[in-house]
Amino acid sequence: MINKILLVPMLSYIALAGTLHAKSLASTKAEQAVFVANEATVYTTAKDTNLRLKKTNTFTFKAAGQPPETEISIFVNPNIRFQKFWGIGGAITDASSEVFAKLSAEKQHEFLTAYYDKNAGIGYSLARTTIHSSDFASGSYTYIEEGDKALATFSIEHDQQYRIPLIKKAIAYSGGKLPLYASPWSAPAFMKTNNNMLQGGKLLPEYYDTWATYYTKFIKAYEQEGIPLWGITIQNEPMATQRWESMIYTAAEERDFLKNHLGPIMAKEGLADKNIVVWDHNRDLISHRANTIFDDAEAIKYAWGIGFHWYEDWTGGETMHDNLANVTQSYPSMKLLFTEGTNEKFSTEKYQYWPNAERYGRSMIKDFNRGTVGWTDWNILLDHNGGPNHVQNFCFAPIHADTSTDELIYTPTYYYIGHFSKFIRPDAIRVSATSSRSPLLVTAFQNIDGSLVTVVMNQSDKKITYNYLVEEKQIKITIPARAMQTLLI
Repeated sequence: MINKILLVPMLSYIALAGTLHAKSLASTKAEQAVFVANEATVYTTAKDTNLRLKKTNTFTFKAAGQPPETEISIFVNPNIRFQKFWGIGGAITDASSEVFAKLSAEKQHEFLTAYYDKNAGIGYSLARTTIHSSDFASGSYTYIEEGDKALATFSIEHDQQYRIPLIKKAIAYSGGKLPLYASPWSAPAFMKTNNNMLQGGKLLPEYYDTWATYYTKFIKAYEQEGIPLWGITIQNEPMATQRWESMIYTAAEERDFLKNHLGPIMAKEGLADKNIVVWDHNRDLISHRANTIFDDAEAIKYAWGIGFHWYEDWTGGETMHDNLANVTQSYPSMKLLFTEGTNEKFSTEKYQYWPNAERYGRSMIKDFNRGTVGWTDWNILLDHNGGPNHVQNFCFAPIHADTSTDELIYTPTYYYIGHFSKFIRPDAIRVSATSSRSPLLVTAFQNIDGSLVTVVMNQSDKKITYNYLVEEKQIKITIPARAMQTLLI
């Protein structure tokens, strides 16, 4: 029997702030409110319970002693500060928009509140969308007639039916501000070596400028609709030949396209203020892509940072979070942005499958602890078949809609993401946080109002009692098995 949890958590909103590199708090007091550890409020989500982002305890701090080796402890030091936080969000795809349009007005309101309302929902603070089609659409399409090198037929009329209305509503429910970036999956078929939007292929050199101009037309068309674009990524998954829309760039090809075509044309079209993100693929090859592009004095001028996905474990290995640390250390002026992750192989029997949520919690904590400034989930909404997807690549989303019954199905992933997005607000600063034992993962941020947010994930099958130490004060907390906690001070 499918467990359909319809709760939209009612928690309080917090705003936040910070800086890019670790430094002493003494040198940054003017940048933040004064932090004092008096009380901590704890919110919990746990497997095999009814706890879903539920306020479970309030603790009063006492003086800390020397923690013994026999106990598990978490240590947070707000004086040691790292990167500034940008936001957390998800992708507003054609698939999400088509499903949303099938919901009743009541369910549409519930859905938008659940994601974007910072008081009644989990407060998403950024978004991604696609430049024409990806696999998560009912069909493959572009914004021009095939063969139109002059781009004279360029039109976003397709997006005006479902996608643009949803983006506008998401912005409104976010309070009028929702940074949006866009990614292409493929150039139009005639611009490619394989004359096909699907199955990889490369951009033909004679269309480099045409394709670069295509981005600028997209940005301007969306902004004419009243939707500001924060920026773009150059290419979704540029090393993957997929059965859906895909296109290949080697590191050198992406570097040269950026510095000789896309960057200069964006500037020429008055869009130099738009941010450009490179790579937008897995953590495995991220260092090579960064080395190739960021070591080039001309290419790096146009780059905001580097985006990444989490699918490198498709070969059977572990996820490579330490590669992110390498990029942070090697190129401290370049930002890290998680641009896509999803649980594949959709099945209705796994709506409440806990490992799906834990994949998110583990990735978010480890990514943030290695310098990531923003984290973007894939589809914000899919239907009861894990689509629509025109090549049957059906996947999970944090929220699904059964369009036959007008029901919203909240998966554990929604709540795990909410433990971050609800409390860590844009411009927060990550601070030092460590765990003395491996079953507990931890990250911590300080908001611009001075509040301290610590997220703790219990990966084990046993409840754990741990010491939480900050500013020479401590409390003792118990986290259930297979659970996530947010501590708010």
